[in-house]
Amino acid sequence: MSGPSFTFSPGLTAKPAQATAVGGDDTVRETTTRDFVKDVIDASMEVPVLVDFWAEWCGPCKQLAPAIEKVVRATKGKVKLVKMNIDHHPEVAGQMGIRSIPAVVAFKGGQPVDAFMGAVPESQIKAFVDKLTAGAAPSPVDQLIAEAVTAAAAGDLQTASQYFAAVLQQDPENLEAALGLAGVCVDAGEIDEAKQILATLPPAAARDPRVAALEARIAVAEQTASLGDAAELEARITRDPDDHQARFDLALLLAAKGHPNEAVDHLIQIFRKDRTWNDDGARRQLLTFFDAWGPKDPATLYGRRRLSSVLFS
Repeated sequence: MSGPSFTFSPGLTAKPAQATAVGGDDTVRETTTRDFVKDVIDASMEVPVLVDFWAEWCGPCKQLAPAIEKVVRATKGKVKLVKMNIDHHPEVAGQMGIRSIPAVVAFKGGQPVDAFMGAVPESQIKAFVDKLTAGAAPSPVDQLIAEAVTAAAAGDLQTASQYFAAVLQQDPENLEAALGLAGVCVDAGEIDEAKQILATLPPAAARDPRVAALEARIAVAEQTASLGDAAELEARITRDPDDHQARFDLALLLAAKGHPNEAVDHLIQIFRKDRTWNDDGARRQLLTFFDAWGPKDPATLYGRRRLSSVLFS
């Protein structure tokens, strides 16, 4: 395998079952903890691999299964689907911060690159797969939202706000634009404005996991309001690089101020040096951030890649 090498830590116990193909071909298969590297990491060096985390008791998982299998098989080998029963093999899901199912994570080049949660409709699955294979042309609204997301990621909150607002002028009920605008408000420290946007959403939107993620972001921002000055925390770390509490508090501040990747880096540094600090506090905070940012957020994908590089090495 070219690229980074992944191996499981000695503490993981793989189930004895072998990975098996589903439906008589190799496009869709069940995997195990032991075979995850071969079936997902290695295989994604050739074609994108979707990992469907599911369980027998999960009703939405059973709703999603036939639709996602149909879409993947229709690609005729351009994409593969690997299913992992989290009851039989909980280790990978736990390490990647998967907290609810169904959850589908896309791997490409040995790394997680995108994700979605819930029993989404077949059309949404197809759009997700088309994006992975560069087969879908975005609509003007999608393009504008993409530009807004890019601007927000670059720290240009004013441009991002204008683009999200422009989408809402064309489509006042566009949930993605409304949540994007609320997210920009959180990044800008305008928490009350973000809450006002959420308050205007239709009741049905409350079931959308992105709404819950944004509410979690707001909660994190409010919790960090009293942590003090970042410069003081940085000075403490300069004096003592092993001052984990100062580094932890700085990570919270950075996340609240719109610098999620830097927050991830600080928490990963704590985790590398002392996994037991504060009862595994650094990793638990990373998982909290993943919940707050949402499964498709670039910062979540970055954080999961960094966490995977530690856990699977």
